[in-house]
Amino acid sequence: MRYSPLKLPIAKATRRLALFFVASLCLFACLNTASAEFKTQTYDQKKREANDISVAIINSGLTCTCARFSEDMRNVVNDLRPDGIRVLPVIGVGGLQNLKDVLFLKGIDMGIVDQDNLALLKKRDPKLYGDIEQRVHYITKLYNAELHVLARHDIKSLADLKGKRVNFNVKEHQTEVTADHLFSMLNIPVEKTNYDVDESIRRLLSGDLAAIMIVTGAPQAALAKLKKEDGLHFVPVDQDSLPGVDFTPVLSEYLPAEFTSKTYPNLVPEGTSVPTIANRALLVTYAWPEGSARYNRVAKFVNEFFGKIDEFHSPSRHPKWAEINLWADIPGWTRFKPAAQWLASHQQVAGLGTQLAKEQPENVQQAIGNMLASTNGQNLSPSEKEALLNRIRRYLESNQAAR
Repeated sequence: MRYSPLKLPIAKATRRLALFFVASLCLFACLNTASAEFKTQTYDQKKREANDISVAIINSGLTCTCARFSEDMRNVVNDLRPDGIRVLPVIGVGGLQNLKDVLFLKGIDMGIVDQDNLALLKKRDPKLYGDIEQRVHYITKLYNAELHVLARHDIKSLADLKGKRVNFNVKEHQTEVTADHLFSMLNIPVEKTNYDVDESIRRLLSGDLAAIMIVTGAPQAALAKLKKEDGLHFVPVDQDSLPGVDFTPVLSEYLPAEFTSKTYPNLVPEGTSVPTIANRALLVTYAWPEGSARYNRVAKFVNEFFGKIDEFHSPSRHPKWAEINLWADIPGWTRFKPAAQWLASHQQVAGLGTQLAKEQPENVQQAIGNMLASTNGQNLSPSEKEALLNRIRRYLESNQAAR
């Protein structure tokens, strides 16, 4: 067979073009694969970084004091750098359910619960919760959560609620837990309902309920919005309002407290107060294995939170921060180890200001250096050391000004 001289170059060119086209497709595919791999690596890296710095705190509804506390902790502690810490407030049911969520719910690192939750769960189911103090540890006491008993003016005392419809908030909320326990101790039977706060207020105003109960730090947002003309008032919770009733068991478990017109100007007459009881609201965490990733994240949060505790006393924060007590021991509870270590490290510092005030100016820096180099001082993070130095500086300045 004879080939045309013109056809040979065309055939060669066609083959070359085909080879070039195939090579281009291969190169394009390789570039796409590399690009996809690069994007996947970047995505995975960002995902890992986001999770490595995040801790979730479960609290109650938006009107609860604990929700505002979680928000304040987020605003003060948050540091979104790759090696920082990020606080994620999570809206839960509250109280007893929050403690169960810390125990069982994936993704929850900490929770705000009341002091009596641990003992109540152990009593409810000793087999399931008999060792709960080994599985959930407390970080610190945050504030006092007062019992609010709101009623119309025909209800003068808790005894007047016998046989009447009283709202205990939603099921497993701290209010239900405390109210059940209180009425049992006082032997006052009532007809219990379980409406949320807003619905219970509506039903109280309409006359469907005789009273509503809410356990939270005062002022409670929804109650603070009530007006004088609504005709509601707080029912006293104390021995004087219940003659003939033994109130001793109540005071053995709860703190005495009161509401004033400063806190609820539309519910408490000016110049008067209404007695009640309060529980201690605690920040708790699951007892993660020491050295695990989640243990380390919560430990980092504790160091940042405790190290910035002075910032929570700003007027822009919730007034209940005045009640926080990092040093309070909670009977029946075990302290989270990193929190205990932070306190132990700073216990040495408690009297340091007085000691440094006696030093000559040229010796103060050396004394501080010696303290930071000590065994306890080595446990301080850079931010803790900075906070400590600032406190010492402020102390010395105030001490000098007072001379």
